[in-house]
Amino acid sequence: MSAQLSYKTLRAENSAEFVINKSRFIGYGCPCETEEEALAFLTRIRQKHKDATHNCYAYIIGLNSGIMRYSDDGEPGGTAGMPIIEVMKARGVVNCAVVVTRYFGGILLGTGGLVRAYTQGAQVAVAAAGVQRMSLYTVALIACPYNLYEIILHLLPDHDCAVEETDYGADVTLTVTLPAGREDELNQALAEATAGQVYAEVMETRFMGRRVK
Repeated sequence: MSAQLSYKTLRAENSAEFVINKSRFIGYGCPCETEEEALAFLTRIRQKHKDATHNCYAYIIGLNSGIMRYSDDGEPGGTAGMPIIEVMKARGVVNCAVVVTRYFGGILLGTGGLVRAYTQGAQVAVAAAGVQRMSLYTVALIACPYNLYEIILHLLPDHDCAVEETDYGADVTLTVTLPAGREDELNQALAEATAGQVYAEVMETRFMGRRVK
């Protein structure tokens, strides 16, 4: 069992753009499980925008933010990469990367203007990608006779237990998910409701996401 039962990350790769004083900014956000995935995402955006003036980025990897990297990519020091990662830290997201691409429009923004622009770039990237909370869930199998099927179905929601699959064979076999740590509670309820005939067999634990507004 992991000591950390939940974390926040980006939901799906997406982007948004805006223009400030003729400079075009495009913010990209993407969930990434590893640093290799973050670098591959960065490489892909750089290839897509080879003609851009700058592709500034930041990424945070690890449930405890063990890896944090950022780059100004030629912008004045501290005006791009740091503002991007500060937005990510403020939203509390990990295992994700943000790239803000800039096409220079001919008008200098100044250091304060750049910080505001790249902050906005990161904000629109995170908003476009969406934030979700990943929580640790247990996947279990429940095999039961048909005469106990309805009893079990009515019991499951009381334990935040959701049916993912149902297999109708000699018995009914349910594949269910429930918050990690509640397995004993579920099994006690199943035993009481079925006179000890039915229990949940734990298969694995994994992180599953729910959208955060």
